[in-house]
Formats: sequence, structure tokens, C-alpha cells
Amino acid sequence: MKTLSKEELIAFEEGIAEAAARGEVKGPIHLSYGNEDQLLKIFEGVKEEDWVFSTHRNHYHGLLKGIPPAWLKEEIFAGFSMTISSPKHRFYASAIVGDIAPIAVGTALGLKLKGAAEHVWCFVGDMFAEMGAFEESVKYAERHDLPITFVVEDNGVSVVTPTQETWGLRPRVSKVVRYSYKNARYPHAGVQRKYAGF
Repeated sequence: MKTLSKEELIAFEEGIAEAAARGEVKGPIHLSYGNEDQLLKIFEGVKEEDWVFSTHRNHYHGLLKGIPPAWLKEEIFAGFSMTISSPKHRFYASAIVGDIAPIAVGTALGLKLKGAAEHVWCFVGDMFAEMGAFEESVKYAERHDLPITFVVEDNGVSVVTPTQETWGLRPRVSKVVRYSYKNARYPHAGVQRKYAGF
């Protein structure tokens, strides 16, 4: 799998930005910039046979997964920027915030059940990383030891508002009181035989 350089990634997005400014792109676009070094490092670990799931900001991910720039550009110009999918390259993206992680987890579960060697990479933004669907996806993947890596791309923005202001992020201090106990008298569900009239 040929890896594009930082300069090639930036040039691709600049070309899309210029075309969009001229009105040549039919749908909305979400461009990347400033995370090239981080992504190049991450994609060193992504193999050709691996699966990549992405968000509405997916051009860099697609290019680094091996999608040909010319094909990707055609899809973007046709209005599919936020929903790029290439089964051949095992790459799927969605514009719906929050739906890609459960799909990625399902794929990882399928791979584990088949005993496959592939790995799943799921890219999400910092806004989605604060949502319940993300927490549940991570929890399920961890508990079942699934072959998946979640990558949170924190650009500090939730759509068009600062993530910090939108979600009130601060060191999490739980408002939940938790204690442990052992119920030695009753089973977890139902009743013991002596209480059931046996």
C-alpha cells in the first residue's frame, strides 16, 4: 500500500477547497489540516487487509488506506464527500455522528468469530467521543477483546461550536456513589427453593 506524503495530503485538500470555492463540488465537505503527522504515524500500523471506519471528515483516512486520489476526487465532486465507501479498500465513512463506532465494533466481532487476522480502525471526532454510543462501543470492544482500535481526533470543535463550551469538559468527578456488597441470602434473580414453595 503506497503511502502519500504530508505534502501530498495537504495538496489534495487544497485542491478540493479551491474546487469547492468555484462551486464545482456538489455537496458539503469537511476538510482536514494540521493532523497529517499524527495520521501518517497511525497509518504505519494499518495493514492493507485491515478495515477503516471514518466520519464525515474522511479524505485523509481514505487516501492513507490506499484509495486512489483520482477516484476519491470524483466521489467528492459528485457530492459523496461525507459518505465515502470503498469495499475494495475496506473503507467506510458516514456523515451521521455516532453511528460508525457500533458498525466498526460489529465488524470487529465478526472478524473475531471467524478467527480472521484483520484489524479494525475506527476514527471519531472529539464531539462523538463524549456521547454514550462511543462509551458503549468501547466498553463492548474491551469486554470482548475485539480486534479494534478507536482513534479520537480532537480538533476542539463540535460541529461549529467549541467542544469545551458545548460539553463543559473538565476532569470528570463522578456524581455516582458506588459500593460493593454480597447478597448471601438470595440468588441474583428469582428466589431460592425454600421461598418458592418447594
